[in-house]
Amino acid sequence: MNILLCSISTLKGFYNLSGVEVGQHFYWEIGSFKVHGQVLITSWVVIAILLGSVIIAVRNPQTIPTGSQNFFEYVLEFIRDVSKTQIGEEYGSWVPFIGTMFLFIFVSNWAGALLPWKIIELPQGELAAPTNDINTTVALALLTSVAYFYAGLTKKGLGYFSKYIQPTPILLPINILEDFTKPLSLSFRLFGNILADELVVVVLVSLVPLVVPIPVMFLGLFTSGIQALIFATLAAAYIGESMEGHH
Repeated sequence: MNILLCSISTLKGFYNLSGVEVGQHFYWEIGSFKVHGQVLITSWVVIAILLGSVIIAVRNPQTIPTGSQNFFEYVLEFIRDVSKTQIGEEYGSWVPFIGTMFLFIFVSNWAGALLPWKIIELPQGELAAPTNDINTTVALALLTSVAYFYAGLTKKGLGYFSKYIQPTPILLPINILEDFTKPLSLSFRLFGNILADELVVVVLVSLVPLVVPIPVMFLGLFTSGIQALIFATLAAAYIGESMEGHH
């Protein structure tokens, strides 16, 4: 009963995260729901950048890649290496998922640092990186949770749930709690780092607008890329763990 109550309270915590607000937001009303309009706008921009880049890169593929095709093949090889290292020999079908996570987060983080969102005025709030919103990071974390449950159930069927009583049934509560803490840690790590980076840059620009913020902005670009890599690596590790059944 205590385990059930703990699980219910954790799920309520996820639901309450959607009400977390930092600053003002531009809301769109869809039926009885309110959504953060600025997050959808910036997410669509990021998706358009990714799709446009891929279309340009593969519109005239060459046997010996050059230029943008060579760059995207390098990115693909990098994502395949990450997936294979964390998941194992059955990594192939998971490369699109891991690659999508990595590229969306990477471009979102860099878009928040490089694109001049401030020149676009909204009735309320302001545009920023999609990953600067807790709803985006929680959604990505929950997608990761669904992915590793799907991977485990596909590989092992209902026998997947036997992991909760391994190596001893005494660890059942801890093993159940672990599946709730994984998306929490993924979402808050990404959200906190991107929000903190943007706040530091804004504060420094307001205090010392010329030289000092530039190194911090370059550091922010580096940490933004690292955060995308960490998220993708952990997502692949969780999927590999669910398929292998070890911690």
